[in-house]
Amino acid sequence: MENLLEKASILQEALPFIRDFYGKIFVVKYGGAAMEEEELKHSFAKDIALLRYVGIKVVLVHGGGKDITNMLNRLNIQTEFINGIRKTDKESLDVARMVLIGKLNKDIVAMLNKEMSNMHGAIGLSGVDGNLLVCTKYYQDNEDIGFVGKVKAVNTKLIRELIQSDYTPVIAPIGIEPETNQMYNINADMAATEIACELGAEKLIFLTDTDGILDKNGKTISSIQKNQYKELIEDGTITKGMIPKITSAVDAILRGVRKVHIINGKIKHSILIEVFTKEGIGTEISL
Repeated sequence: MENLLEKASILQEALPFIRDFYGKIFVVKYGGAAMEEEELKHSFAKDIALLRYVGIKVVLVHGGGKDITNMLNRLNIQTEFINGIRKTDKESLDVARMVLIGKLNKDIVAMLNKEMSNMHGAIGLSGVDGNLLVCTKYYQDNEDIGFVGKVKAVNTKLIRELIQSDYTPVIAPIGIEPETNQMYNINADMAATEIACELGAEKLIFLTDTDGILDKNGKTISSIQKNQYKELIEDGTITKGMIPKITSAVDAILRGVRKVHIINGKIKHSILIEVFTKEGIGTEISL
């Protein structure tokens, strides 16, 4: 009986959040171990299905960096990162397109559709489809890093039509420059941020392999305001791949996304804990 009462209490705690977020848009950046370990993949799919069943409109943007690196290694193509962004030559771009659009996107769609069998399910897209992500060439610290794109426009009409028809868009971060027909690899964090901003999303959620942003003692920083992040980068608290995440998070907040969450996708149901409990589980970035 105590177990049952505890479950009822959990549902009661979630109720105000379910009510507040009904009909709102969440943009979720899916990546890291949550995309790689079978148990975590299926747990994530069930969590997204639950969000959808309680009326939250989910737009999923996925990465795939590890899979791209593994394929590049198999093909003996060297890869290099500059402040968390992959340097992308023509061969690397072809591999990124193959892995992100051809394999991972459809794997994720199939997995989600299994959990959303009695409703309109997931639909897979890349930024090339319908000029969903229109790009220009991106330079990292004024350095040419190849075929890496910066999103300059999002086809929100297409996304809104899908979510209003109860589909869940699953977007691979390959964009296009329509004038030249050149495709670009886009950092998935940056792509998710642009999509969240243009949609006016309630939340932007980054799944990572750490417990959010950690202090120098390895403890999770539960909350960060937008004016704190530069100091945390300068003193070495935030480094490597977390730099584009926090930069994207602050950009999103400044452009109207209400809250950004960086959570550990290696913890089962981390999205549900972050969204439907008062305590949360990761780092929340806000005004």
